[in-house]
Amino acid sequence: MKKSTLRRLGLAAMTGAALALAGCATPFKADVARFQSALPAPQGQSFVVEAGNPALAGGIEFGQYANLVASELTRYGYRPAAPGERADLVVRMDYGVDKGRERVVSSPSFGDPWYGGYYGRGFYRPVIARGPGGRRYVYGYRDPFLWGGFGPGWGGTDVTSYTVYTSGLNLQINRAADGSRLFEGQAEAQSRDNNLQTIVPNLVEAMFTGFPGNSGERVRITVAPPEKG
Repeated sequence: MKKSTLRRLGLAAMTGAALALAGCATPFKADVARFQSALPAPQGQSFVVEAGNPALAGGIEFGQYANLVASELTRYGYRPAAPGERADLVVRMDYGVDKGRERVVSSPSFGDPWYGGYYGRGFYRPVIARGPGGRRYVYGYRDPFLWGGFGPGWGGTDVTSYTVYTSGLNLQINRAADGSRLFEGQAEAQSRDNNLQTIVPNLVEAMFTGFPGNSGERVRITVAPPEKG
């Protein structure tokens, strides 16, 4: 096969892989643990959503996430307390993301031997050896076809690194009258993105998937990526 044909095939394969990666979105996966004790069945009980962390209280961003939680509870049959009304339930929410840690991944290198490789330096490479007294000399040329230059990996191993972030959402539901704990849940996820505006809505959706769940059960919840367009 001609070098130009092989090169075109290599470039076409790389282009196809890039398009495939660009065309698919990664689902969001979270590990969710939920516990409950005497959580009343939804019959229109009123609730308020408060910040578990005082530093978040009153924030506009917190308010957006609190609205998401309120929307989910309303969908299940509870209702937001009216202004001035004493709520039946107090919902406390806390969330955050860590500073991340580096993850190193190695994979075979499938570089084009002509493009930027053998072709850039000449297709045949001189083979260098050492003779008597340590003198270096050229005794032939290395043909990648004959010497296995096109074996697995072609060029060896590629090592890349990226940052992985761990995020979490804690949710508690207490009876307002006596402060007794009725429900608590934790959702945790790992991602390569630390943008809370993307992460927290996914954690909230995971928390309320199959709510309230089986007490003491830890499940993996997959949140589908948003549809394009």
